[in-house]
This record gives sequence, C-alpha cells and structure tokens, in this order.
Amino acid sequence: MAQPSRTWAVAATALALTTAAVVWWLGGPAWLGAGGEHHPPVGAAAAPAGSQTQPLLAQVTDSSFFARRRALGTDGTSDPLLVNGLRDTLEALLMEAGDASDPATLKQRLAALVGRHFPAALATRALALAERYVDYRVALGSLRAPQDLTDPRALRDALEARHKVRLQFFDDAEYDALFAREADLDRYTLARLEIARNPQLSPEQRAQALQAADNELSTERRAERSAATEHMAAAAQTAAFNAGNADERTRYAARSVQYGQAAAQAMAQLDRDEQHWNQRLDQYHQARAQQGEGAALQQLRQQLFSPEEQQRIDAALALRQLNASTSGS
Repeated sequence: MAQPSRTWAVAATALALTTAAVVWWLGGPAWLGAGGEHHPPVGAAAAPAGSQTQPLLAQVTDSSFFARRRALGTDGTSDPLLVNGLRDTLEALLMEAGDASDPATLKQRLAALVGRHFPAALATRALALAERYVDYRVALGSLRAPQDLTDPRALRDALEARHKVRLQFFDDAEYDALFAREADLDRYTLARLEIARNPQLSPEQRAQALQAADNELSTERRAERSAATEHMAAAAQTAAFNAGNADERTRYAARSVQYGQAAAQAMAQLDRDEQHWNQRLDQYHQARAQQGEGAALQQLRQQLFSPEEQQRIDAALALRQLNASTSGS
C-alpha cells in the first residue's frame, strides 16, 4: 500500500506545482503580505572576498524569524499536546467543523468536535489552542501577498510579517510544535532564492552558498526535501507528458525505468483518474455557465461528484481561472 500513497503524493505535488508561486509561504487560508522594514537580500551588499559563501541561514540574524530556531534549538518536548502533527490535527478539526459565518460560530462547533481529535485529558487545552488558532488564521487575513513572489526581499518581509502574527497567539513551545518544521523549510527556500538572485556571486561562490544552505538543514528536513524533490520531478514529468500528449505506453515505459513497474501502474491509474475528473469538471462548468446556479445544477453536482470531490470543485475551478489569466497575461 505504500507505493500508491507515494504516487498520490506525486499527484498532489503536480497540483501544487501549478500554484506554488502563489501559496508556498501561506500559513493558512488568508493571503500573507509584506510587513516591517525592508532588509537587503543576503549577500547583496558589498562584503569582503569569501564572506558571501558563509552559510546563508547563519547570516540572517537581523530578523527574529530567521534567528528564532537557532536560539531555541531542536530539543523535543514532553508535553503530550505539543507534538509533531499538532497543526495537521487542528486543520482536520477545522475541516470537520466546516464553513462558518463568523469565528464565534466556528469556535462553538470546535467545542463539540474537539473530543474526536484529542484525548479527553487534553481536550480543554486543545480547545483553547484551537480557538487561538482560529483567531490566528483570521489575523492572517489582514496581511497581503507580495506582488512579486519571486522577489527575495518581498518574501523575507512576508515571512517576518507572518512570524509576528504567530507570536501574538502562541508561546515558544506552541510555535515550535505548530510551525517549526515549516519554518525550517521556509528559511531554506528563501536562502536558495536569495542565492540565485544575487548577481555578485560567482558560479563557484553560488555553488558553495547552496551547499552551505543545504548543510543548515537537519537530517530529517534534508530527507523531506529529497522526497519532495523526487515528487516534483515526477510531477514535472507528468506535466511534460500532458503537454506533449504522450500516450499511455510512452508514459508507462518511461516511468517503469525511473520508478519501477508498480509505481508506473499506479501513476497510470492516477492519469486516468485525473482525466476523468477533468471531464466531469468540464461538464459541470459548462452546465453552470449555461443555466446558472439552481436545483438542476445541484443535482448534476451530486451525480458527477462524490461528497469528498464536491469539496474540491470550487477550488479546482478557481485554479483553472487563475491559470487561464496567468497564461493570458
């Protein structure tokens, strides 16, 4: 069963690749934007020879976001609530609670559901944390996305702005449990972007700086990045197949060599599932354009999609519109 799970991750990454430039740095459903003072990209200012090849993450001590994890260290916690996966559990709790008209209503729903996601001994603390997590996500709505998501300075400011919001709602231990893993990779991603955008680095200095940034990652984060890179490669390969209208035989042959036969078969099934999904999405979109919202459209929605799939429809159509506007600009 491990192989199909891996290929589902590949499929998820294929979608993520389409929107990564928009949402990679988000900490919730709201746009995150620039805040605080502007800091020059790492290594952009004049420096003595060789200084630009120091570890990038070690240089960025001007920002609390970038200095934070280095100060706290990576010691684990004995708190049974503040464990790895806490944020995923909170997100699952919010998803089960569904859409609400206001935060107060959402919090009332959380109170009725918290026992399904946390042991009874932790339910009171978990609910209090979940309520602050709701407030945190609401606060993110006051932040705006930078206009250029490939601008290192804008992304640095965005990460710092999000960091400041998080500190308003969570103490150090909670922050680590909720965001430390993501923050490590955020800093790493920005470091690589700053290296790539630094015109003062020679090819040799750039290679050294990239290696230094890699070395700043823990062994665990490095393994996660390696797995993500493999998934992205598979997603990019699938995108290339789609762009070239490659047939199933061509896809299977290439994937079998690179990933093995079991993975190639699972990925072929994902291709078929994705094609079927897009066909149904086309049918639904056309019907809505022709007849508008109403009982007939709702009936078609239920006929074409499972309850789980129905939760994806609006996001999928919005993504299509985003892609169309981006490609047309």
